[in-house]
Amino acid sequence: MTFHSEQQTLFLLIYGFLAWAVEVIFYAVKEKAFINRGFLSLPIDFEIGLVFSGLAVALPPLGRNYGAMYVITLASLVLIRAVLGFFGGRLSKNATWMKTTAPSGTWQSILKNALLAAAILLVYLLLQPVLMVLVAAIPEIVLTVIQIVAWVLILADFIAVILAMRKGRDSFERQMEKGQTDELSAKISNGIWRRLERAYPGIRDEQTRGEIVFAKGMSLDKLIWVFLISALLGDVIETFYCRLVGGTWMSRSSVIFGPFSFVWGIGAVLLTVSLTRLKDKDDRWVLLAGGLLGGAFEYMCSVFTELVFGKVFWDYSYMPLNIGGRTNVLFMFFWGVLGLVWVKIAYPPLEKFIEKFPPLAAKIATWVIIVLMALNGLFTMAVMLRYNERQADQPPSNILEEFIDSAYDDDFVENRWQNMVAADSDK
Repeated sequence: MTFHSEQQTLFLLIYGFLAWAVEVIFYAVKEKAFINRGFLSLPIDFEIGLVFSGLAVALPPLGRNYGAMYVITLASLVLIRAVLGFFGGRLSKNATWMKTTAPSGTWQSILKNALLAAAILLVYLLLQPVLMVLVAAIPEIVLTVIQIVAWVLILADFIAVILAMRKGRDSFERQMEKGQTDELSAKISNGIWRRLERAYPGIRDEQTRGEIVFAKGMSLDKLIWVFLISALLGDVIETFYCRLVGGTWMSRSSVIFGPFSFVWGIGAVLLTVSLTRLKDKDDRWVLLAGGLLGGAFEYMCSVFTELVFGKVFWDYSYMPLNIGGRTNVLFMFFWGVLGLVWVKIAYPPLEKFIEKFPPLAAKIATWVIIVLMALNGLFTMAVMLRYNERQADQPPSNILEEFIDSAYDDDFVENRWQNMVAADSDK
C-alpha cells in the first residue's frame, strides 16, 4: 500500500488530534481544569501523530507479524520522542522543557513507553482500516488544500512557540514596559507562556550559559561532526570486514562521492541522541535500548531503500529469528553491544575531541559539510533513480540524465553497490 503525502498529513492530523483529546480529558479529570500540555498551541499531539503517520508506512509490509509490529512501534515512539525532545530543548534554549516532558526514572520511563506503544499499536490496528477507507474517499484537491493549510498553521504555531521560549517571557514584559514591542507579538508570547506555565510549572526559569566552546553539549553542530566521522569510520570498517571475511574489496559507501556510509553516520547520531542520557544507568538498559533502536533503524533503512530505489541492499532471510529479512535478533544484539560501547567508551572522548575545534573555523566547516553531504545524497539519489529507469529501457529526458548515463553507467553503479538486487527479484 502506497500513501501520498496528503494522506500521510491527514493521518498525522487525525491521530494527533485524538491523542491530544485523550490527554486533555485525562488532565481535566485529574486537575479539574483544561490543560493543553502539547508543545504546540494547536489541538494536536504532533509527537504521537508523527508516530502513527510513520506506522502507516512501516507496518503494512509486516502482515500479521504482531511481535515485529510492536518492536517497530516502540522503537519509533522512543526515537521520535528523543529527537523532538532534543531539538525542542535546543531550539528553545530551555532544559526545563526536556525535564518536564521526560518520565522520571528508568523503570518508569521503560514501562510508560512500553504501555504507550502497546496502546498505539492497538489503536492503529483497530482504526487504521476505517481511516484508509475514509481518506481514500476524499477528493485529491481537498486533501491537498488540507495539507497546505495544516502545515502552514503548524509551522506558524511552531515558530511562535520557539520565538516565545527563546526570547523569554521576562524579556517580553520588560520590552512591553518600555514600549519596545508591538502589542500583537506581546499578546501571542504571553498567551503561549501562560499556557506553558499552567502545563509545566518551572518552565520559565532562566538557564545559565557556560563559556564559549564549539558544539558544547548536545548541539546540532556536534551531531553533524558525529555523523561525518562515524560515516567515514563505518565505511572503512565495513570495507576491511568484507575483505577479511569474503576475501574481496567491496565498496560500502552509501553515496557516489567519498567513503561515507550514511547508515553508520545516521545510526551514530541516533545512538548519541537516544542513549547518552542512559550513560549513568546499568549496562543492561543501554544494551536493551541500543538493540531495539538499532534493529528498528536497520529495518526502516531497508524499507526506505526498497520503497525509494526499488532495491534491496541487504537480506537476512536465510538467518534464524529474522524480521522480514531486514534485521534479526542476532544483529539487534550487536546493535545493543555497539550502543553500549558507543555510550560508555567511544562517544565521551569523541565529544571532547570535537569541542576542541576552533569555534569560527569549525562553524564554517560544519555548514560546508552540510551543503556538500546534502548535494552528495541528492546526486546519489538521481543516479540510482536513473539506473532504475535504464533497467526499464527509458531514454534520458534532459541534459542531467544524459550526463549521468555517460559518467555513471550500469557498470559503475553495480560495482559501487555490489550487494544491490532488485526488490522484486528472488532473494
